[in-house]
Amino acid sequence: MLLVVAVVVIVLVVRATAAAGSEVRPPRQARRPRPPQAARPVAPDDDPEFLRELARRVRRDDGSPA
Repeated sequence: MLLVVAVVVIVLVVRATAAAGSEVRPPRQARRPRPPQAARPVAPDDDPEFLRELARRVRRDDGSPA
């Protein structure tokens, strides 16, 4: 009996949310186009700052294990 009541409640909730979602909405306003952003590196080896930091670490490394 409890299972039947639970199923009926779930069906009613699903139908209520589906009916609420079918309302006619006003059209969305078009977004303003974003200004073009500077091209960013895709991978670390494309990033000049990363490569400088890597070179600095290699120069600083004395060869001893970490």
